[in-house]
Amino acid sequence: MNQNKTKGLLFAILGSVLWGGSGTAAQFVFHHQSIDPIWLVGVRLLTAGSLLIVYSFLKNGRKIFTIFYTKSNILWLILFALLGMVPSQLTYFLAIKFGNAATATILQFMGPLFIILALAVGSRTLPRRIDVISILVALIGTLLLVTKGNLGSLALAVFWGLMAGVGQANYTLIPRRLLKNFDAALVTGWAMLIGSIPFAKIIITNRPASIDPVSILLIVYIIVGGTMLSYLFYLSGLNYLKPDTTGMLSSFEPLTATLLSILLLGVHFGLAETIGGLLILTTAFLQALPTRKKIV
Repeated sequence: MNQNKTKGLLFAILGSVLWGGSGTAAQFVFHHQSIDPIWLVGVRLLTAGSLLIVYSFLKNGRKIFTIFYTKSNILWLILFALLGMVPSQLTYFLAIKFGNAATATILQFMGPLFIILALAVGSRTLPRRIDVISILVALIGTLLLVTKGNLGSLALAVFWGLMAGVGQANYTLIPRRLLKNFDAALVTGWAMLIGSIPFAKIIITNRPASIDPVSILLIVYIIVGGTMLSYLFYLSGLNYLKPDTTGMLSSFEPLTATLLSILLLGVHFGLAETIGGLLILTTAFLQALPTRKKIV
């Protein structure tokens, strides 16, 4: 495995781990404080986006505005913000609010299915055999992990499942053109700021009356670690990996969310969850396998 692919795998996995941690943190905040998930999504987009733009400005100066020099870049950036960034975060947090972090990971992990389908349709070719095997292994592992082997407990709303899957697929596929010409931090930062615009009124009017210190710290983590850094690492992985590979590595998200739920929230971890976690880890090794070249 070459160095670039190794770097891409690490970026994608680290981004997914940070995202999974934010799900557990959000579950604790929602269940212990009367915080509106829509408000939290708006705040995390505005704050994390601002931090990324400041970072990019310190690094590149006025070059951060060059992304707006062409109409096509502006269009892709708006599409990324409104069709990828906002839906993926909003559906994820709503799923946690009305269920739990484990359920939300299932919703979010439907994304790779849409990614593989979109790439197959766009290129008019069938997915690689290793991609099909990887997604099946990861999907089975995720199901075992969050349902404890009892599929009857998987009560998900079809609408939220489709929207979460489409959201994840969109934020993986849409920014590819932008990432070829611009830094991932810059693309992510502007997309987050643009995505926060529809939430402006909610951010001001729906502020929680009071927040305890623990929840404040968790919200800071959700914004910095679970939003800014997770997206930055995940999108950086796209510079070294194919979008479908990066999407499938997001299976580390439910693994992280479940492990943290066990350690911090006292959730029981049985045989089915163990097998599921191992299957999810297996996808990284499957994607690391070299592709066999055809002999002519």
